[in-house]
Amino acid sequence: MPEVIDDTAVHLTEVDIDLDVQEILLAASQHDQSKLRQLLRTQSMLPDAANVKDTETGFSPLHAAIAACEPDTEIVGTNGAATSNSKPSVDTETVKSAVETVKFLLQEGAIWNDLDANNETPGCIARRIGALELYELIVDAGVRAELLLNRLDAYEELSDDDDEEEEAEAEAEAETEAEAETAPELVDASAEPATETTTTATTANPEVSNSQYLESRLNISNDRILDADQNGVMMAWESDIMRKSAKALLPTPGLRVLNIGHGMGIVDGFFQEQGPAVHHIVEAHEEVVTEMKRRGWDTKPGVVIHQGRWQDILPGLVAAGESFDAIYYDTFAESYGDFRDFFSELVIGLLEQEGRWGFFNGMGADRQISYDVYQKVAEMDLFEAGFDVQWEDIAVPKLDGEWEGVRRAYWVVDDYRLPLCKFMD
Repeated sequence: MPEVIDDTAVHLTEVDIDLDVQEILLAASQHDQSKLRQLLRTQSMLPDAANVKDTETGFSPLHAAIAACEPDTEIVGTNGAATSNSKPSVDTETVKSAVETVKFLLQEGAIWNDLDANNETPGCIARRIGALELYELIVDAGVRAELLLNRLDAYEELSDDDDEEEEAEAEAEAETEAEAETAPELVDASAEPATETTTTATTANPEVSNSQYLESRLNISNDRILDADQNGVMMAWESDIMRKSAKALLPTPGLRVLNIGHGMGIVDGFFQEQGPAVHHIVEAHEEVVTEMKRRGWDTKPGVVIHQGRWQDILPGLVAAGESFDAIYYDTFAESYGDFRDFFSELVIGLLEQEGRWGFFNGMGADRQISYDVYQKVAEMDLFEAGFDVQWEDIAVPKLDGEWEGVRRAYWVVDDYRLPLCKFMD
């Protein structure tokens, strides 16, 4: 007779966990903070109870708390009939109770940018339903998280430097001991060097690294540049943004300008129209430099082309005493940390005291809440580095047809925020 396995306990555990999840989500949607506190702090089977998920909707407690504020889609008219001519507004009292619930969940470790089954963050839902107070709460949570992450990255870099010094000292001591003991068996001359591990994205991931991009073959056409993985590097729809940036940075002829990242040459073309006395261009991709020379950029009056990464080129310009009235930054596949290093360490040594500088403000532009978060993060870091920044909103045209053949849309927000940075007075 076959052995009968009693798996009742297993199934009961799964059911209990699911019931616990639903109870937490229900308390969040009802803005029952007392019940929610009790559940989050007593559910031993749910170690990350503030971020549990509904299996169908993908809602976390944050999603549930905010989605509960969504008004009915139908509005009842004076004659009792349903009408949908105007968008209903969220109930003030409901939002007020949701605010306290959202604050509590964030304090308990709720993830501000977690995605539900509809690819929405809690902030996306708040913005869609018009709960702007809740939206700002999530934006501020995102800013705190990003600032903390940036600080931790900087701390890890310092720790890595310290570790390298300790390792170097240990290696030196080991070499001294080895030489003293004359122990050749400790060295295997035939051994292959260890393979370096990296965390760069694979070709299946649209998040390409800068080193991958610089090594990739490009598809350069009149209206776009794509990398080998069909990621959009630069596209012609950016032209109006570049034109306004160039005019803001070079308001009069005869100034000195430095541009980091030539790409299609859009912004450099507009810089030329402003009549600069000196025009330096730093471009890291070999194919782009080849295309620049084919189009005669190396023969234009006042133009100096620097082939290489700005991290390698700019320190030499600082050492040579070069200075500029205007600087523009538009690179591809670099991190926010790279950008922060650029303006906090190098712009201050290259920009004239009364000069202006700007950048292509595309950070987080694939989602409105991410764009808003990074604007605030950048403002804080720019202030810390000694810069004032002014923003000009520019409406972006509908880009639906622009993404054909592109792996993903890198721009979905309605308005571009053009930054103009200066030294603080």
